[in-house]
Amino acid sequence: MEAESEPYVRLATMRQLHQAVADLNTARSLADTLQSVADGIVASLGYELACVNLVRPEGDLVIAAFAGNAAAEALITGRVGSRDSWNRRLSMGEAWGGLRFIPHTEGWVLLDDDVPQWHTEGPEPRFEDEWHPLDRLYAPMYASAGEGDLLGVISVDRPRNGRRPGAWGREALQMYASQAAIAISNARLRANMQRALVRLEREQQALRASEESFRQAFEYAPSGMAIAEMGGDQQGRLLRTNDALCRLLGRPASVMRRYSFADLVHPEDIGTLLRTSAEGGRAELRLSRRDGTYLWVSLRNSVVADTADGPRFLLTHVEDIEERKRHELNLAHRASHDALTGLPNSAELKSRLSARICERPNSSPAATAIEALDAAYGDVESSLTHGYQADGYEGEVVPGGGPFDHHVHTVAPDPEHDDGTKGLAVLFCDLDGFKSINDRFGHHTGDAVLIEVARRLSTCVRDGDTVARLGGDEFVVLADGLGAADAADLAVRLRNAIIPPIRVDGRAVRVGASFGIGWAECGMTVEEVLRSADQRMYVEKRSRSKVHRRAG
Repeated sequence: MEAESEPYVRLATMRQLHQAVADLNTARSLADTLQSVADGIVASLGYELACVNLVRPEGDLVIAAFAGNAAAEALITGRVGSRDSWNRRLSMGEAWGGLRFIPHTEGWVLLDDDVPQWHTEGPEPRFEDEWHPLDRLYAPMYASAGEGDLLGVISVDRPRNGRRPGAWGREALQMYASQAAIAISNARLRANMQRALVRLEREQQALRASEESFRQAFEYAPSGMAIAEMGGDQQGRLLRTNDALCRLLGRPASVMRRYSFADLVHPEDIGTLLRTSAEGGRAELRLSRRDGTYLWVSLRNSVVADTADGPRFLLTHVEDIEERKRHELNLAHRASHDALTGLPNSAELKSRLSARICERPNSSPAATAIEALDAAYGDVESSLTHGYQADGYEGEVVPGGGPFDHHVHTVAPDPEHDDGTKGLAVLFCDLDGFKSINDRFGHHTGDAVLIEVARRLSTCVRDGDTVARLGGDEFVVLADGLGAADAADLAVRLRNAIIPPIRVDGRAVRVGASFGIGWAECGMTVEEVLRSADQRMYVEKRSRSKVHRRAG
C-alpha cells in the first residue's frame, strides 16, 4: 500500500516535516524547544507517543519532554535512566540507518532495567510489519551530524497506521532527529549566552557598585589617601588625592597632581621612602606643607592590580602622626637630657663619647700620610686575609675596628710637646662654692645658678661641641679637633664665662669653676676617659688657692 502511494506520502510527510522543523526554530527556550521536538513527532510524523530523553552533564538521560498521553507525561517526565542502560539499548536490535529498532521479541529483556518506560497492552501482530506494543524505536541525536557527543534520544511508539515505518518514514524520522539536535544545541547556546549576559550584567553592576563604594571610601576617608602611577615615565606621580590629604598638606588637588611623594618628602627621609616596598610597605617620614613646614606622617602602601596587565596603581594611606612623633621625640629628649638645664645627661654624654672611641688601642702617631691612612682604615694587605673576598666586601667587621671599617681612630695630643696633633678634648667642670649657695639660699637659687651656668657654657662652645651635665654641679664639655693649647684656652674662656655674678631674685651670687682636661683615645673605655678628666680636675682644684675658688 505504501509503495503505491509513496510519492504522495513523501510529499505530505515533507510538508509536515518542514512545518515541524519551523516550529522547532520558533521556540524561545530550551524547555520549549524540547517540548516542540516531542509535539512535532506526534503532529507531523504519524506517531501517537513521543518522548525526548536528554543527556545530563553527568551522563545519565532524563525524560525532558513527552507528547501524546497526559497520564504518561505526568508519570515519567523528569525520571532518569542510566547511561549504561541506554548504551545497552542503542546496541541492541536492528540498525535502521541512524535509528535503532528493537522488536518485541528481543525487547522483553529490557522490561526490568532502570530506563523509565510506558507501554500499553495489545494483541499479537497479524502481519509481519505490524507494530507490536512492546516494539521500541529510538532516534539518537548527536551534536554534529552523528559524529559528535550524544545529546539525547527520541523514542517513538504506536504509529497511527499500525505498521512499522517504511524506508521513507525512517528517513523522515532520522532527518527530524538531526534537525532536533541542531535546534537543541542552538537552544542550549542561547540559554548559555543568556546566562552569561545575565552574569556579566550582574558582574558589571557589582563592579559599578564596588567602584562607587571605593570612590566614596576614598573621597570621604577621614585620613589622607592617594593613588600614584606605577611604572613608566610617570613612576610615582600622584594621580588622585582625597580632600583629607589636600587639607593635611595645605595644597589643592589640582596642585597635588603635579607632584610625587618623592617631591614632597623631607630630604633626610628620601632614603626611607625609596626603601619602602610597594606592596604592604610602611614608612614614617615627613612631608612638606604649602607653608614650607614639614609634617610627620605614616605611609601604608598597597597595589591596585589589573588581572590582565598586573600591578597598575599604588594606593597609599597617609596618616597624620605629628602629635605622636612630637610626644616620642619629647620622651626621647627627656630620656637623654637633663630635666633642669636641658643639656645632654650622663647617658647621652657617654653614648656620644662611645661613638668616637673604639676598643682597639691606637698605635703611635703615624709618621707618614700612608701610615695615617693605614691607622684610620686598617692595613690593606692584612685586610685581604681578614675579610675582603673576590666577590665583594663580605668580610667581618671586627668590634672596635677592622678591615675597611672606616673608623678614624681618636688620638690624644702630647701635652708636653705640641706637635700639631688634634684630638677630642674632654673638659670636666666642677663648680666651686655651689654647695654654700644651696645651703644659704635654698635649692631654688641653686637650680637657677645651674641653669645660668649651663647657658653660659653652651654659648662659649662651637656648633657640634657637646655640653653635658653629669649631675649635681658637674659638667662635661666635649670639643673635637683641639690641640693641647686650644683645650687650655677653651678652659680659660669657660671659667671666665662662669665667674661673673649671677642674679637670682634680686640677689647676686657667684660661683667659681675648676676644669680638668682629659683626652679621649681609642683603647680607653668611656669610664676611663671621664675618670682621667675628673682626676685632672681635682689636681687643678687643689693647685689653685682657696681664695680663687671661693664663691657666694
